[in-house]
Amino acid sequence: MLASLLAFTVMAVPSVAVAENDDSGFSGNRLWTNQLKDYALQSLQNEDAMSMAAVPLNGPGINQYINADALMSPGSIMKLVTTFAALEVLGPNHHWDTDFLTDGVMAGDTLKGNLYVRFGGDPKLTIERLWTTLRELRSMGITRIEGDLILDGTYFQVDGGFPAFEDNGDNPHAPFLVEPSAYLTNLNLMHFQVRADERGTQAWSTPSLGEVVIDNRVVATAEGPCPSRRNFEWEPIIHEDHRVTVRVTGELPQGCRSTTYLSLLPHEQYSASLIRSLLADLGVVVSGGDLNGVTPEDARLVMKTTSPDLVTMVRDINKWSSNVMARQLLLTIGAENRLEDENDDRVAGIRVIYDWLEDKGINTAGMVIDNGAGLTRHGRITARQGAQILQHAWNSSYSADLMASMPIIAMDGTMARRLRNTGMDGEGRIKTGYLENVRSIAGFTRDSNNTTWAVVGMVNNDPAWNGQAVLDRILYSLHFRPPTGTAISHASSGTSDTSIQ
Repeated sequence: MLASLLAFTVMAVPSVAVAENDDSGFSGNRLWTNQLKDYALQSLQNEDAMSMAAVPLNGPGINQYINADALMSPGSIMKLVTTFAALEVLGPNHHWDTDFLTDGVMAGDTLKGNLYVRFGGDPKLTIERLWTTLRELRSMGITRIEGDLILDGTYFQVDGGFPAFEDNGDNPHAPFLVEPSAYLTNLNLMHFQVRADERGTQAWSTPSLGEVVIDNRVVATAEGPCPSRRNFEWEPIIHEDHRVTVRVTGELPQGCRSTTYLSLLPHEQYSASLIRSLLADLGVVVSGGDLNGVTPEDARLVMKTTSPDLVTMVRDINKWSSNVMARQLLLTIGAENRLEDENDDRVAGIRVIYDWLEDKGINTAGMVIDNGAGLTRHGRITARQGAQILQHAWNSSYSADLMASMPIIAMDGTMARRLRNTGMDGEGRIKTGYLENVRSIAGFTRDSNNTTWAVVGMVNNDPAWNGQAVLDRILYSLHFRPPTGTAISHASSGTSDTSIQ
């Protein structure tokens, strides 16, 4: 791939210097775009499969557009819209609270009354934070709760659920499919592990929940190379009583382990079981059952946990492309800005983002946000719209926070393995998108003249597996042969526009 990238960029810009605003400069930059279109056509066999917009932000360069006004399925680059909106609408220091309250009294080592958990929509209420918070109850000397564990998820309003995502992976328990919920804890995931040693194999899960058991059929073999996770099958079996047996099969050399993450229980059941399990580990017994309900107005606060700030959440969402956290963020935008006649925070959140974009002068015609994460077959955006959003982000008070959240080329996040050994390590911050028949990029990349470009590229094609190479070529070419329209030594700081539709 490196050889083909080099071959393209050598041809991309004429070697002769041209005067500013001279027709040959325009032709040279048209050549830059045409070469890219030719490569995309060769790779994708479809001249309409790719759209692209590249705009210089702080130095010489000519705007580049290919099919820039075509509405395309963006995949996960839609998360940049949601997170940028959240930074400006909610503020970078926004936090989520989860409160633990009671309608009873403490007598000796017993809490006589119900324990309410009032959720606040926290996108990342982890098992570690829950354990630390619940430990406070044990530190107060409480070892018994004579009442029910009641979960209050009224912070979010959702009317009729969420649009279905048609997944082609045949795994409804995959982590990326977890839906948002006011009851969300620990990303609603269970981490399963199996390890082989001289005793045979041992399998366990974190957290360890009473409703989930492991049927370990993995066979230990002699020491040898550790196999891929693909060599193991984790098969959930759902029982009528809502319990789950996870059957794992395969062969594992001694000293090796294999792991997987699965989402197996409804949010309410998972969170109640997790909290009850953590309390039991701390030596606190709940005598009553698990219920969903509304916290009484006169309930007294016992303890609470507050999330990290929004900036931290945005970094997790964009670096690792967390669908459920992005969707949770969209619901939060809606919940915090809900109008009296609105009863669905997803719809309210989308309205807020459209209004916010239009206030910035961005034409949202045809744009479809859907769920804020890009995990949808219905979402749409144009490359030009995406580039305009990035231009506003560049000038935002929170530009540094958004940029710091984006994967760094060839270094981390979803870009860790992209453009390695090309000399571009650290030269851009790019959010990626990946769906069946969809590949996309959006973000900021720096060229060899130290000019930063806002760039958006999308490939919608069946199949789209060559799309990643096409999009990587855009980044490589912008870096090594940026379309400035003049010789580098004569470049001015002005920009002009070359548009090929």
